[in-house]
Amino acid sequence: MDRAQKEALVDELGQIFESSGVVVVAHYAGLTVAEMQALRAKMRDAGGAVRVAKNKLAKIALEGKPCASIAKLLTGMTVIAYSEDPVAAAKVVEAYAKDNKKFEILGGAMGDTALTPEGVKAVASMPSREELIASIVGCIGAPASNIAGAIGAPASNIASILSTLEEREAA
Repeated sequence: MDRAQKEALVDELGQIFESSGVVVVAHYAGLTVAEMQALRAKMRDAGGAVRVAKNKLAKIALEGKPCASIAKLLTGMTVIAYSEDPVAAAKVVEAYAKDNKKFEILGGAMGDTALTPEGVKAVASMPSREELIASIVGCIGAPASNIAGAIGAPASNIASILSTLEEREAA
C-alpha cells in the first residue's frame, strides 16, 4: 500500500469515526472467512458496517475525533464495527459475541464517551431508534383513538337502544 492509499484510508476512517453514533472494537482472531462474512451481513442488515484496518492507520485517523479514547484498544487483530444509530452496532456485536466465543469485545465509544465491554453490553440492551420512534408514535396515537372512541360511543349506545326498542315492539 503506497502513501496515497494510506492517506485515503486515514481520511475514510476519519469520516467513519466522525459520523458514527457508536464505534465498537473487538478481537477477531480465529474467525473463519465465513464467520466474518456472516458478521458483516448482520451488521449491514442493521444499518452498520464492519471494518478491518491497520491499527496504526486507525490511530492516526482517531486523532482529534470524538471517539479518540478507543485508540488504546487498537492492539492485535482488531475489527471496528460502527453505525450511525447509536445502538445498532452494539446490538449486533453483542449478539454475535454470544454465539461466537472467538469474537471478543474490547470496548468502544459513543461520541466522547468511552465504553468498556460492559458499557457496550449496556448500550446493546437499549431500544433502537426505530423502537423508540414506534413507542413515541404509540403514545401519541393512543389519546387520539381514545377520543375517537369516546365521541363514537354515544352514537353506538343510541343505536343499540333503538334496536332494542324495535325488537320489543316487534315481539
